[in-house]
Parts: sequence; structure tokens; C-alpha cells
Amino acid sequence: MPVCSSSYELTAIFNAALGAANPYECVTHHVDHISRTFREGGFRRLLLVSFGKAAYLMASAVSDHMSQATCNGIVITKYGHTQEAALSPMVEVFEAGHPVPDENGLAATRNVMDLLKNADEKTLVLCLISGGGSALFVDPAPPVTLAEKQEVTSLLLKAGADIEELNAVRKHISLVKGGRFAELAYPAKVISLILSDVIGDRLDVIASGPTAPDDSTFSHALEVIIKYGLRDRIPASVMNLLSEGVGDRLPETPKQGNPIFNHVENIIVGSNGKATEAARQKAVEMGFDTTILSSELQGEARSVGKELAAKAKEVARSSLVSAPSSLRPTCLICGGETTVTVSGGGKGGRNTELALAFALEVEGIPGISFLSAGTDGTDGPTDAAGAFANGETAGRARRAGHDPETYLANNDSYSFFKEVGGLFVTGPTGTNVMDLQLILIGPVGMTNSFVLGE
Repeated sequence: MPVCSSSYELTAIFNAALGAANPYECVTHHVDHISRTFREGGFRRLLLVSFGKAAYLMASAVSDHMSQATCNGIVITKYGHTQEAALSPMVEVFEAGHPVPDENGLAATRNVMDLLKNADEKTLVLCLISGGGSALFVDPAPPVTLAEKQEVTSLLLKAGADIEELNAVRKHISLVKGGRFAELAYPAKVISLILSDVIGDRLDVIASGPTAPDDSTFSHALEVIIKYGLRDRIPASVMNLLSEGVGDRLPETPKQGNPIFNHVENIIVGSNGKATEAARQKAVEMGFDTTILSSELQGEARSVGKELAAKAKEVARSSLVSAPSSLRPTCLICGGETTVTVSGGGKGGRNTELALAFALEVEGIPGISFLSAGTDGTDGPTDAAGAFANGETAGRARRAGHDPETYLANNDSYSFFKEVGGLFVTGPTGTNVMDLQLILIGPVGMTNSFVLGE
């Protein structure tokens, strides 16, 4: 059934943003630099290591353009995120668990560590990093087990920890995060091409910063656990390890100034900022007055939904006062990554929860349509990327016997949109540059069907 009369326009703008974050193209733009570095540096071997949700397409670009130089390679990506295009036979592909790591990820990561053991001064290591890498590239520091690390990850996610907080903990119970990949590869030269999925494109946060200096400490990691009241629920092995680190009885993650980073070049090849700009250009082409509100949106999803709805209503009212006869609609664009503090037992993700909160705030108001979706095609533990909403969404639900407030209180936003319509299902997109929120607005009193170009 039609769930949002502007879904076509919203989808077109979203797809334009995805195009700017195409992992294959993002890496291809840097192939000449890699080839030149390999040739002029006198390197004899090129090792490829790619991990994250976009790992397969990123590796495909290297395999297609530099297969003659690649001796070996390993790709680790999320289940269902491989593509039809074949990689070089010298590149081994693993699919593994995300957002909670699993045994496949552990086995694949240990293969990477074995691959790096023979790296020397004449080895160029090409590391391709994308969102999801923290869960997929995993090897817990003894005595922490994988099951215990899974438990820590789940507890922090459910408590509403943001990506920086989550990674501070994961780095300090890991053998490969927080600059330790660079440590393992040393003295080889490392070039990291990075598709950013974090606010501000911070190198130490993306995939827990495996090739970047780490600013966080064991003390920071312990503070995160205490902040969310998890001290008594975190496995004893993790608490003991962090306490050992705080007491300077374990080596810290590599910091700025460590000579291993003289051999590392980190390059951001794609980001949410680039995606939102591509969305802006597409919206302008389609006839919208367009503004990017932010590419660093963060906060509790339902609170952000209310804030964006308030902004949409403000713009709608202003357009009615300043240009009531104009049918030229407005597009507002945001990007970033919100969080959800789980208190209910429902099913959903941050984008569907944000969209449900938005729908409640604009209930009964025509002329406002909305999409919130993950650029990776996944929203939490669901098969949807996010959801559409407009002024009719909540009312339609009530007429069908569904109470939107109850669904929101139970963190059951996916079930809500599945029942009343509005789920945005893309399947895996092959990329990951956080989330996008798109708002289309006409003056109050307009229908939700925008007339473009008039």
C-alpha cells in the first residue's frame, strides 16, 4: 500500500547519497596513488586486508585494478554482504557476525594476524576499513573469551552507549584494535583507505581505529562501564583486565608519537558529509529548496525525531507566512548516527524509532514527509534500512487499532511500521556511512503529494 506519497522523491535522494559512498568507486579513485607508492617505494609484496560492511566492494576495486601486485589478501564482511563480482583467487573471503562478533570473525582475524607475521620493510599492506569493522575484525585479549566480548558488546549497545564509548572498551580488550593492527604490521608500510561511519570522521573511532593512534585509555574504558551502571554485569575477566591496565600492569594501546605510525598513511575515501552533499545536489535538481542541517547528527533517536519534527513544522509555518502561494517544496537533510536506550522488549532500530517519534509529532499535519535510514541497508536487528513517515502515519495506525505511543514505549518501532506500512527495505547496500534523515516540506495546507518544478 502507499505509505508516503513522497516516497519516490525520498528514495531518489537517498539513492543519490548512496552513489557518493559507493565503496568500489571510492577506492578506485586512489588506485593510482597505491600503485605509485608500491612502485616508487621498491616494495616486493602487496598484502590486502579488508574488513567491514563495505569490505567486499572495496577489495573488488583493488582486485580489478592491482591483481598483478597482490600476493595474498583476506576480506572479512557481514553475512550477506558479499557481491557477485569475483575477487582474485589469492583473496580469501570470510563472512562473520555483526554487530555482535562471532567465531567466524575470530577465525578470520587470526588468519589476518598470521598473514602479517611475514610482513617486512619491503611489504606494502593495503588496509581497507569500513563501518562494522569493530565487530568483524575481532580477537579478544586473553583471558577474555569471544563469548565474554559478545556479552560486553550487547550490554553496552542495549545501555545506549555511543560508538566512541563502545570502541573505548572494545579497544582495550582486543589484540587488533586501537592501533594494534599497525603494531602487528610494523615495519611494513601501511596504507589505510577508510570509509567513515562515525561523527567527525575520527580515525581513532572508525572500526575502533586499528591503524590509528588511540587517545582512549584503560581508565576511559572503565569509566564507560561505570557510567552505564554495568560494573556488576560485565564478565569478571573483562573487569580484571581493565583493572590491570588501569594499574599500569598491561601495555596501553599505541599512542600519538609512537614510531610505528611513521609507516602508516590513513586516508578517508568516503563519509556521511560526502553523502549528504550528494543528496543536496539531487534534491536541488529535483526542484527543492534544500538545506543540509547537519552531517553530525547524534543523540537519543526518539528525542532527535521530535527535534526534527519541530524543525519541519517551523519551516512549514514560515513558508505559509512568507510565500503562501508558492508550491515549491523544501528539502532538509541530516546525516549522522543516533542511539537507542532499550527499555522495552520490542523489535526495532534507531532509524525506525526516530521515524516513529517523528510521525507522532507531525500527526495530522499535511505537507511533511520523512525518511530515516541506514546507508548500509540495516537498521538494528531487522531486515529494514529504516522507515518512511508523514502526517498520516500515526492516524492510520490508530484507525487500524494500533497505538503508536505503546509501540514507541516498547522500542517496537519495526513492528509498528510492519503493521501499518512504511518500512524502507533495501537489502545490503555494500556501503556504510552512518544514517540519513530526509524531510520534504510544503506549506501547511498542501497535500503530501508535492508538485515539482512549479
